[in-house]
Amino acid sequence: MGEFDRFYSGIYGGRWSGLKAALLEPARKIERLCFGGFSRYVLDAASIHAAEALGVRPGERVLDACAAPGGKTLVLLEALDGNGELVANELSSPRRFRLKQVIEDHVPPSLLGLVSVTAFDANRFGLKKEGYFDRVLLDAPCSSEAHLLSEDPEQRSWKESRTRQLAMRQYSLLCSALLTVKRGGVVLYSTCSISRLENDGVIARVLRRKEGLVRLDQEGQVPEGWERTEHGLQAFPDKIPGVGPIYFSRLVRI
Repeated sequence: MGEFDRFYSGIYGGRWSGLKAALLEPARKIERLCFGGFSRYVLDAASIHAAEALGVRPGERVLDACAAPGGKTLVLLEALDGNGELVANELSSPRRFRLKQVIEDHVPPSLLGLVSVTAFDANRFGLKKEGYFDRVLLDAPCSSEAHLLSEDPEQRSWKESRTRQLAMRQYSLLCSALLTVKRGGVVLYSTCSISRLENDGVIARVLRRKEGLVRLDQEGQVPEGWERTEHGLQAFPDKIPGVGPIYFSRLVRI
């Protein structure tokens, strides 16, 4: 057994073999009608739910901090219902180009003025736009184990240091995202990882180090098939075939 299997079997125990097999299965995609049928965009059903869980309302200022490829951006822009501001940020030039294409191809011309694409390092966005936004989606770069396994089912070169380093980066991104929202503003932190270090572990660190400045928001029902974790919600493909994995947690700046 390699380090990859040892690490995840240590988290999931007897469930790991079935979960690993489910991660190797193709994800189930949904063709979603956008903007009243103006366009169609294909993405994972769990991703739609995560974007909707941010709770965007018309008239708000919204940041999609790591926006590419753009499916969740479309969901957020629709929620503004023609009134508000959406900043879609992506540091990577190739990914930002794809993001711009998705927006141009799928958003009605009358709504393009509501969305702008930026190229900031999301780690520093909080210093540039402190207290500016009402809501922020942080779909953080993560281990993305389903993609890793599709490339190498045995994961011979994987090291635990990979997920630990990503968790440190995610913590920094989340702290920056929390700076960008006004008091009472909401940040939804999301990953497609199954590593607890990158999910509940990041949230736990923020709650501990930012005590008195941020609170966890766990209101709302658990969607069918999803699982409640200590600090959030998670969808696993062994529980809902073809869906996820995806994790999210809602935080409020106080």
